Amino acid sequence: MKVSVFRKAQFNSAHRLFRPEWNDEKNASVFGPCSNPNYHGHNYSLQVKVTGELDPFTGFLIDLKIVKEIIDREIIERFDHKNLNLDTKEFAQLNPTAENIAIVIWNIMRQHIDSKYELSIRLAETERNVVEYWGE
Repeated sequence: MKVSVFRKAQFNSAHRLFRPEWNDEKNASVFGPCSNPNYHGHNYSLQVKVTGELDPFTGFLIDLKIVKEIIDREIIERFDHKNLNLDTKEFAQLNPTAENIAIVIWNIMRQHIDSKYELSIRLAETERNVVEYWGE
């Protein structure tokens, strides 16, 4: 019997969407105000979804306390109150779009969640802009 559990978290980060090989005018035409050279920030809402078979002895799919600890240690400590472009190695060369942020988070979480579980990441940049990534 497959079941899914979800753990929510939130982090706040600044970023700038831009291609360094483009001039400011082209960046602004593609990325709009998200290409502001002085950056801008979001209160990101993260939802980690883990899917798999229930453990018949515990009745748990996975202990959500463990998922929370992984999120806190690997995601929140890494990205919260950071400028993603300047303060993180993950986005030093990667444009920190919501899509790329979700993929990076999935790749980090995948290293710490047993592969017997399916994993997906839902990241809301705003109430209206949400990205979901569930792996390759």
